[in-house]
Amino acid sequence: MLSQPQVNFSNKLIRLPKVIEITGKSRTRIYEDIKKNSFPKQVKTGMRSVAWLEKEIEEWIEIQKNQRYQ
Repeated sequence: MLSQPQVNFSNKLIRLPKVIEITGKSRTRIYEDIKKNSFPKQVKTGMRSVAWLEKEIEEWIEIQKNQRYQ
């Protein structure tokens, strides 16, 4: 029986350039997918700034990886 590896996700906020780097998605695709509810929503961090929870991005990546086998 295979056990799932334990993954520690951070509650750290990350900005768009890091989200793009981690996911390989373009800025446009990220915002399109947010509108479709198929990507984690951003958190408003200021009047003109947003960030994403690193934990939610990593969880999204894990879901994408797991869907390859279904």
